[in-house]
Amino acid sequence: MRPPRRRPRVVEPSRLPLRDLLAEALAGVLQRPARSALTGLGTVLGVGAFVAVLGLTATASSQIDSRFSVLSATEVSVEDTGGARPELVKLAFPADADARIQRLNGVEAAGVYWPVSRAGGTVRAAPVGRQAGGEQVSVVAASAGVLAAAEPHLLQGRTFDSWHDSTGRQVAVIGAALAARLGITTLDTQPAVFLDDRPFTVIGIVDDVKRKADLLLSVTVPRGAAARLWGEPDRDRAKMIISTRIGAARQIADEVPLALDPTHPEYFKPVPPPDPRTLRSGVTSDLDQLFLLLAGICLVIGAVGIANTTLVAVLERTGEIGLRRALGARGRHITGQFLSESASLGLIGGLVGTSLGVLTVLGVAVARDWTPVVDPVTVAAAPVIGLLTGLLAGVYPAWRAARIQPAEALRR
Repeated sequence: MRPPRRRPRVVEPSRLPLRDLLAEALAGVLQRPARSALTGLGTVLGVGAFVAVLGLTATASSQIDSRFSVLSATEVSVEDTGGARPELVKLAFPADADARIQRLNGVEAAGVYWPVSRAGGTVRAAPVGRQAGGEQVSVVAASAGVLAAAEPHLLQGRTFDSWHDSTGRQVAVIGAALAARLGITTLDTQPAVFLDDRPFTVIGIVDDVKRKADLLLSVTVPRGAAARLWGEPDRDRAKMIISTRIGAARQIADEVPLALDPTHPEYFKPVPPPDPRTLRSGVTSDLDQLFLLLAGICLVIGAVGIANTTLVAVLERTGEIGLRRALGARGRHITGQFLSESASLGLIGGLVGTSLGVLTVLGVAVARDWTPVVDPVTVAAAPVIGLLTGLLAGVYPAWRAARIQPAEALRR
């Protein structure tokens, strides 16, 4: 009788359950917490910049919308072109240009202005007698409607009106910064500024304007006085600023040339406000491209840091890898272990970076009194970006670890 044939023993391939793989990855990250924190710093900065950029851009876009609706969308400027032969028409705006435009339905204020060309350019004050720091100070000839359209905030005194303009009174309104340079602190002493040795009584000091911010650094005098003393515009042609009600700006821009001069509407070029949606999309597009490039650079730096640290860890843990291989671990188990460690670093960095980015948006919005706007899709996608960054960074170190032979590793 033949003895029964012994069946050969079959060694079952080792397995690494997902739970054990995640536990190994977590242990690898927590084993060196300081190194793990420094390794994930690049991912934190990259993801944080990504969330902050998109959040701040959305918040700024919302703010641009609100500002355009109340200021820029209600402003029309008109340029004096002088027609085909501008040398023959130095000033096309009629004397009653303000009144003509203000009769249009939807206009709140309108005025003509031009920079005054002076031979000397000096400005000094009296009774203090101080000069404006030796710098050139611009003088603006303006009708009363210009100051009304600019919506100034008066620190002291008042602005001039149509009576000052029509009678050519030598009065002036100056900005608070220029008043400080001239040493004018109060209007109680009835100070004056001398423009080419011609005195102008200062009747008002403004510290803010909603339109034409250059008025804060200029001496604004009535149009009638400027035309009498220095003549009509010479090198720079006159312009008109019009403030309108919301929604009326484009209609007003179409009507202005005929209202100013029905016989020569070609003398004027109205400039309506830009479409806020177009400008907003342009601004946000520029911000997106610039700051997303910076966020991408931070992510690349973070990925290089994770790859470098993981590669060093592979070299340091060569003995451990050899022991695992000798106990039955397969190459893909080693690959999975190091990939999961690098992905964990990326995910943790992504979560921390997302939190910092949201806090940055909230902090800026609170400081600027804005309404914070953060897209939920951005918040959800940011940790995934960190995870993918860590996963890609660990591909090469994991491949190197999987190729280490057990005998060679144990000899080291």
